[in-house]
Amino acid sequence: MIKIGTKEIGKHTKPFIIAEMSGNHNQSLERALHLVELAAEAGVDALKLQTYTPDTITLDVHTREFFIQDDSNIWNGNSLYNLYKEAYTPWEWHEPIFNRAQELGLLAFSSPFDETAVDFLETLDVPAYKIASFENVDIPLIRKVARTGKPMIISTGMATAAELDETVNAARAEGNNQIVLLKCTSTYPASPANSNLATIPHMQELFDTEIGLSDHTIGVGVSVAAVTLGATVIEKHFTTSRADGGVDSIFSMEPYELKMLVEETERAWQSLGRVQYGPTEAEQESIKFRRSLYIGKDLQVGDILTEKNVRNVRPGFGLPTKYFDLVLGKAIKQDVKKGTPLSWELLL
Repeated sequence: MIKIGTKEIGKHTKPFIIAEMSGNHNQSLERALHLVELAAEAGVDALKLQTYTPDTITLDVHTREFFIQDDSNIWNGNSLYNLYKEAYTPWEWHEPIFNRAQELGLLAFSSPFDETAVDFLETLDVPAYKIASFENVDIPLIRKVARTGKPMIISTGMATAAELDETVNAARAEGNNQIVLLKCTSTYPASPANSNLATIPHMQELFDTEIGLSDHTIGVGVSVAAVTLGATVIEKHFTTSRADGGVDSIFSMEPYELKMLVEETERAWQSLGRVQYGPTEAEQESIKFRRSLYIGKDLQVGDILTEKNVRNVRPGFGLPTKYFDLVLGKAIKQDVKKGTPLSWELLL
């Protein structure tokens, strides 16, 4: 079990839902604060930002390798520097955004993309850190974050098992065992077929950490499925409306979808229950509607039970139907009316 602020993360409690704002503020602080309000109304547990500047994440270089050149990529044709210039959250916005989140009962933290971002976020006393998939092999950053002693939520996109082992061991070597690994597919959007959620229980067994999902698919189905496989944390990008545009809008949830995510993942968690055979307490009243053996015609003493006068029907107050063949050919001890539940007392 891991605790972030007052919220516990584990299988004993409902999924911990993180609303990722990313660059969907579209460079408007007013819009960013409105997004915080929408996240709170949807019922999520936490709001997350990304902390970098164009200069802390890449170089102001516009040669070929610094461009995104992939027709399937939603940012195709953009230079890395220009993309991050469009998408980053100004550092002076962090405090008012975090304050608004806290006023509304949300936990608020961020993904640092370099060591200066960690130093900055420490001045804001964030309760946890998120490591993005593209940074999960940045061991110096992992060590820096681990030394804060705060919970670390690490997306695992693209990482091999060996790389994740290095990452987890690096954090633990710094004395930090408060680790959540998020299964993640680093395509934007991701497809359900490429999500490979079967990895979730395997990852939990392999690394002995809480496991969640950083979900870039459209809709809530993949997140719900992840919860049934043991995910205790779900992270989703969100926006006011995909029609508003923005760097991540195409794979971001709208407010009503975010609310649905909160509700449906909680229902999935509630449904897990425990290993259960036999009627639950709630089912006890329904047992009487099983089939059982009933007298199907008025009978007199000595009449023989046959397939014509013994019926296999609902309700379930007669002998179990498994005795049907056994009672055939037996004589009735007393007069009985049609609709009488068959019992051994009537035969023996």
